[in-house]
Amino acid sequence: MEIEQKQAQIIDYFVKQASNLNGSTLVSLVVEATSHPSLFAFSEILSVPNLLQLQGTENSAYIDLLRLFAHGTWTDYKSNAVLLPKLLPEQVVKLKQLSVLTLAEMNKVLPYDQLQKELEVANVRELEDFLINECMHVGIVKGKLNQLRRCFEVQFAAGRDLRQGQLENMTQSLTNWLATSDNLLSTIQEKIKWAETMGELDKNHKKEVKYHLQDAKKALNSKKFHYKQASNLLRMNMDYFFELDGETDCEEDLIRSKRKRSPKNYI
Repeated sequence: MEIEQKQAQIIDYFVKQASNLNGSTLVSLVVEATSHPSLFAFSEILSVPNLLQLQGTENSAYIDLLRLFAHGTWTDYKSNAVLLPKLLPEQVVKLKQLSVLTLAEMNKVLPYDQLQKELEVANVRELEDFLINECMHVGIVKGKLNQLRRCFEVQFAAGRDLRQGQLENMTQSLTNWLATSDNLLSTIQEKIKWAETMGELDKNHKKEVKYHLQDAKKALNSKKFHYKQASNLLRMNMDYFFELDGETDCEEDLIRSKRKRSPKNYI
């Protein structure tokens, strides 16, 4: 966000300059804009009507150069170098910076081999110095240099100018994302509804179990009560039986005793 805010004032400056210049003087403006160390967006400058004055003249290549900086890469320049103006060292650095941004749009893990090829860098040390000094310190990208895996892990990359047809693709991507989000939301809502239903069923089940448990406790207590009554009744009957049995034994002992004491009469 900081890089975009910083560029806004620079873009406004070049747009006003382009609106007030004519003819060949626009060439100097294109060179200055494409060499500026803090400018990485060029579509607004391209949209200034005055720049069309270069079309069809000996300087028309400078409009193509500005388009290249808006949407192209270092590889694109190398492929069309004979048709474009020779670049200043500052422009070479700028176009390579823009190439890193383009690669970061497509993949968040950039292998060193790919970067060395795209940027025409001789070795890893030179590549890492470029990424640190010309990209991360400038603020156009943030990431981690992974020397073990030999790659640059991108965490943030500033956006470039939209290419023709890219806006439609972005709109379609956003439409697809919105549809996916709606489906996901619908699925989440169904899961929430299912969870609420299961929660209610579980709650009712717990109530039912509690109710049956209370009935079981009541039945068990009732059985205990009846068992206790039966036990008491049995105990009372047993005591009564033993008491009667004791009295019977006493009477028998008394009769035996009397029989022993009474004299026997013999005739």
